[in-house]
Amino acid sequence: MRVCLFPGTFDPVTLGHTDIINRALPLFDKIIVGIGINPSKEPMFSAEQRMQWFRDIYKDEPKIEVHTYDGLTVNYCKTIGANFILRGIRFVSDFEYEKTIADANRTLDRSVETVFLTGEPQYTSVASTIVRDILRHHGDASPFLPGAVIKTLKGY
Repeated sequence: MRVCLFPGTFDPVTLGHTDIINRALPLFDKIIVGIGINPSKEPMFSAEQRMQWFRDIYKDEPKIEVHTYDGLTVNYCKTIGANFILRGIRFVSDFEYEKTIADANRTLDRSVETVFLTGEPQYTSVASTIVRDILRHHGDASPFLPGAVIKTLKGY
């Protein structure tokens, strides 16, 4: 089985994230969305909320699972039996950063390969950081978000 981990913070889930997942679906037998828990980061949304968004968005897609994890991503791959890590690339600068991480992961475990998908042009400006800033200032972030996320943002 081709099992893939799509790791990230997903704070919040954006159309850029779902674009990468949707286009990766034909490539893998299972995609596990791994919401990384980093004690040094203060997310805007709870891990439970972020997991629920993915569950709502992909409720009819049996190839998608969502979990939280901490520690090294490449170690979590071993735990779940994933031989691939999926990463989305928006800009050249993303690639440079992501390649460094992929090289480190390959050094730690040669059985895990990183697969990069470039985002669709209409999603290149979509970043969770920007969306959080829009929400903090009571702006309309709906052009960047899936419907399941928009429905839950009444208090932001």
